Amino acid sequence: MTKVLTDSRPIRLKGRSFLALVLSPELPLGSWLQQLDDLAERSAGFFLRRPIVLDVQGLEISRPELKELIDDLGKRNVRIIGIEGAKSSLLGFDMPPAMSGGKPAPDFEQPAEDAAVGTADEHHSEPAAPAGQPESQPVRPVPSLIIDQPVRSGQSVIFPEGDVTIVASVASGAEVVAGGSIHVYGTLRGRAMAGSMGNSSARIFCSKLEAELLAIDGLYKTAEDIEPQLRGRAVHLWLEGDSIMTNTLN
Repeated sequence: MTKVLTDSRPIRLKGRSFLALVLSPELPLGSWLQQLDDLAERSAGFFLRRPIVLDVQGLEISRPELKELIDDLGKRNVRIIGIEGAKSSLLGFDMPPAMSGGKPAPDFEQPAEDAAVGTADEHHSEPAAPAGQPESQPVRPVPSLIIDQPVRSGQSVIFPEGDVTIVASVASGAEVVAGGSIHVYGTLRGRAMAGSMGNSSARIFCSKLEAELLAIDGLYKTAEDIEPQLRGRAVHLWLEGDSIMTNTLN
């Protein structure tokens, strides 16, 4: 009997980052779920095929109530991939896993090549600035993505590192998600979500507004919330406190 020896290949484990929406429920949960239903009704398909993290930090909720909430979200096709801010006693094997280490604050991270340059520069002395003059600081370019073709229905453009500029139109059923600002030089009919990584200074610009949903740093307006006089106009949107402000550009 011949014994055949084969070299088994090792299992490869890799780390990878993905962009997910974070839902932070509020009490009473019944009213919060009604608001969620209202959003889903006014922006059809908003949660479809989208990974969701449930943030329950500081929420006074029992384990049965949390399980019921997850079940209620599942009935609404809201897929919870993980739970953030939950005590270990709240979680079980029949629930999504605990998650931590999310980075909502910055709209982009320092590129690796910049870090490498900084390390190399430590070995070289720069001329000191003349007395009384401030030292010049290196200017780091903000990452941006430019798309020169239409974003069609069902397509998603996701760029959490910075701004997105589309030199075309965004169709109904399409979406653009940016860590920074969004510029659309055609008609914006789909969904535009700027400041997705916690950047409240992000803005939205479009040449013709026909959007299904607009959001900046998690605050949103659906089609029904958009003032009728802004429809079909060139529009600029920004945040002031907890309100989305709008202004025409022509």
